[in-house]
Amino acid sequence: MSDPQAGWSQSDRALAAGKLMLAWVALLWLLEVVDVATGHALDGFGVTPRDPSELVDVVPSSFIHFGFAHLAANTVPLLVLGFLAALAGLRRFLLVCALIIVVDGLGVWLIAPAHSNTAGASGVIFGLFGFLLVTGFVERRPWGVLAGVLIASIWGGSILAGLAPTQTGVSWQGHLLGLLAGVAAAFLFRRRPQGGRALTAP
Repeated sequence: MSDPQAGWSQSDRALAAGKLMLAWVALLWLLEVVDVATGHALDGFGVTPRDPSELVDVVPSSFIHFGFAHLAANTVPLLVLGFLAALAGLRRFLLVCALIIVVDGLGVWLIAPAHSNTAGASGVIFGLFGFLLVTGFVERRPWGVLAGVLIASIWGGSILAGLAPTQTGVSWQGHLLGLLAGVAAAFLFRRRPQGGRALTAP
């Protein structure tokens, strides 16, 4: 896929990625302030499974949280993982996030427990983790492989815990679907290796 930021320096890419993620997180906090101020009126934008009218909430649900503690728990991993994923190009990053949000939301709508209400950015976080974990291997880029290993060492334990179906009040389905969507995005939106940056096949 062509990169419209091909002529940008690393500092330009880092600045753009940082601005985007700060704006994203600021939006989430603003929405939670509005939610609290309106008596949690925005909580209705979560996904209730297998109700056709809830399909319109597939995308908004990723931007809504059930309280500031829920949002605070998602803020740092979203900032860091989003920043790292966006460094490789904003266009691809937005496509990856769009795929994760839609697949995760539709999957939750299909398989989440009846009468549940699922919302939050954790599906995106798990998706970005999956994307960053495998994209270096898919694209045969040494720095990408190293980044994936470091990310796994830092967040791997938390990711595994989030996939456990025994946790009360946690959508392990949303976490798993987000993770799988992120891995799929690494293949769908992979870039061709350039010159000496590619790993040598045995």
